Amino acid sequence: MRLLFVVDPPETFKIYKDSTYVMMVEAAARGYAIHTCLQEDLLLAAGKVHAHASRLTLTGDKKAWFTLEPSAREVLTAFDAVIMRKDPPFDMEYFYSTHLLERAMLQGAKVFNNPAAIRSHSEKLSIAEFPQFTAPTLATRRGDELRAFVAEHGQAVFKPLDGMGGTGIFRVGQGEPNLSVIIETLGRDGHETIMAQKYLPAIADGDKRILLIAGKPVPYCLARIPKAGETRGNLAAGGTGVARELTARDREIAETLGPILWSRGLLLVGLDVIGENLTEINVTSPTCFQEITQQTGCNVAALFIDAVEAAASK
Repeated sequence: MRLLFVVDPPETFKIYKDSTYVMMVEAAARGYAIHTCLQEDLLLAAGKVHAHASRLTLTGDKKAWFTLEPSAREVLTAFDAVIMRKDPPFDMEYFYSTHLLERAMLQGAKVFNNPAAIRSHSEKLSIAEFPQFTAPTLATRRGDELRAFVAEHGQAVFKPLDGMGGTGIFRVGQGEPNLSVIIETLGRDGHETIMAQKYLPAIADGDKRILLIAGKPVPYCLARIPKAGETRGNLAAGGTGVARELTARDREIAETLGPILWSRGLLLVGLDVIGENLTEINVTSPTCFQEITQQTGCNVAALFIDAVEAAASK
């Protein structure tokens, strides 16, 4: 198979924890040809979607871990599968890329995750489809609504809709002297929407990342436990990842959402669950492959490449 990964620059990868890296390692172990391109390397010409793609070879060295051949322009249909792994933010350029990749699919390319599905699933707002699993949630630009939400629930977590890795997250409570400043800053004086969720004390036991591959849950999640004095469990914010077997509630959530999301072309999804509550549905570049594999022996990358093989052959 020839695989094209749409990624951030490979030299920026932190290969000790990067999930895209172990996807590539697994694919290379199966003898597949790995190609990469950046988002800006996608183009529409003469009615067809192309990429300036480079063949990537893994070296086995932890520092200089790859070599790249000179890029060549190819239509996306020349690859057996295209794997979109560009990290957020989901800005307008990302939006345009999903349209190019959707056009490529209409021409016969196999793209994962489905770009139209990525575009229609806001990682924060898409939880609204499954209210039976969520804590009280508000999304608004209005400061008065946000203040009323905090007053009603005592404590809340504010987050931007386009953040990742815990950036821009605030825990606020009644009597917070900087509440107005936080709302003004995070919402850019009413120009951007803020999501507020009821604060869940269960965060102390970890913000669980549950991976869905082709609609089925990986049997282990990664509980990301906040460091002392922190509310955020994100690994990028200093959290500690502890792999655990899924609870009955975890399975209920995963087995309900899995078939629905896979039917829309979302091959890989990362559910975030705190306690018994779904807080996010991550569809752009879900992570935690390496941590789960290292702690449990469950080869998540192998499960993923298995699913790519099966989906690409249809």
